[in-house]
Amino acid sequence: MFNSPRTTTTSSLGADGCVGVADRRVPVAVSAPDPISREGAVSQLRRHPEIDLREESGPGTVALLIEDALDEGALTRLRRIVRSEGARAVLVVGAIRESELLDVVECGVGAIVWRHEATAHRLVQAVLAASRGDGDLPADLLGRLINQVGTLHRGAAGRPGAPSLGLTPREVDVLRLVAEGLDTGEIAGKLSYSERTVKNVMHGLTTRLHLRNRAHAVAYALREGYI
Repeated sequence: MFNSPRTTTTSSLGADGCVGVADRRVPVAVSAPDPISREGAVSQLRRHPEIDLREESGPGTVALLIEDALDEGALTRLRRIVRSEGARAVLVVGAIRESELLDVVECGVGAIVWRHEATAHRLVQAVLAASRGDGDLPADLLGRLINQVGTLHRGAAGRPGAPSLGLTPREVDVLRLVAEGLDTGEIAGKLSYSERTVKNVMHGLTTRLHLRNRAHAVAYALREGYI
């Protein structure tokens, strides 16, 4: 783990600090522990017109964080970016221990990319998913997450006073398909809903339960035994 100061990169902000609706570019702030990693990610993203590189993360931006491995400092940065700065986060990481995975999701990270898979296409895919509030986890991580939350749920089964999320059948149906990796359009097709209905269902449950994104919602539903 590097201990040197982290660096970020940018392009200029508009006068109001926001991205125009017309071009729909996604503002992205890159944070890395060393200049080589930073410049590598920037060069990958700079070639894509839908990406607008920014100096700092904040509301409406996607923060792309590059880490070799996770420690408490990295988790603290993730929490600050999502909870205090109001950004969405993409984590590019070399390794995640089993004990860290749920912590990362509960920090509000919905998109994770392995460093050895961080091609330009993969980074842009994760950034766009995060900007929409969608989850984007490698298949092996999704399986580990499901197993871990399932273990937690089984350990809590039958415990007196265990909290209930009170999810509606419609919310459970949507979350089950989210857990299977389907996007909004695919979920709408499977359930014969409009895409707006699916988005409204997700927005309603994440707001009501104070969840940060789809991955966090799936983790909670799994933990409580709904899916």
